[in-house]
Amino acid sequence: MQHPFYSFVIKTTILLAIVFGIHLALLNYLGYPLFADRIVLSYSVNLLLVIGVFGFLYVLRKKYKSQLGFLFLAGSVLKFAVFFILFYPFYKQDQVISKLEFASFFVPYLVGLVLETFSLGKWLNRIDEE
Repeated sequence: MQHPFYSFVIKTTILLAIVFGIHLALLNYLGYPLFADRIVLSYSVNLLLVIGVFGFLYVLRKKYKSQLGFLFLAGSVLKFAVFFILFYPFYKQDQVISKLEFASFFVPYLVGLVLETFSLGKWLNRIDEE
C-alpha cells in the first residue's frame, strides 16, 4: 500500500495538470490568451499550497485530530492570504477583476479544496476506526 501523503501528492498533481490542460484548451477554443492572468503561477502556487496544507494536516492528524477541521480552515485562510498578496494587486491594476482573472485563480483553488476536503473526510473516518 502506498503512503497516503505520497498518494495524495500524485493524485493532486495529476488532477491539477489535467484541469490546467482543460483550462488552457478552453481558453484556446474561446480565443483568449493562454498564459495571461498569471495562470501558470496560480496553478503552481495552488498545487504547492494544497500539498503543504495536506502535509501539515497529515503530520498533525493523530496529535490534534479533534482540531483538524480548524487547522483545515486555517489552511484556507492561508490560501486566501496568498491570493491577496500575490494575485489581487495584479488583478486590480485596472480596477476590475475580470472573469478570466477570477477563473485563473479560483479554478485551481476549488479543485484543490475539493480534493483536500474529501481526503480529510477519509482521514477522519480512518482515525476513528484506529
